[in-house]
Amino acid sequence: MSKLPVVSGRQAVAAFERIGYAVDHQTGSHIILRHREPPCRRLTVPDHRELAKGTLRSVIRQAGLTIDEFRSLLK
Repeated sequence: MSKLPVVSGRQAVAAFERIGYAVDHQTGSHIILRHREPPCRRLTVPDHRELAKGTLRSVIRQAGLTIDEFRSLLK
């Protein structure tokens, strides 16, 4: 298993936007993303400077990605 990268909430949002997610709205410090095409999955990403390991792993899993696939989306 690959090691999780250290990313901010904004970096994670940018990576998810590359695979079809779009910012729906923001409530407080949480950014809500929706996938444009069915299944219209919804992701909630905290807008923090550094995402906790468990939180990042959970959001990646909810998006249906592996850690390696997520790492390839980061630029």
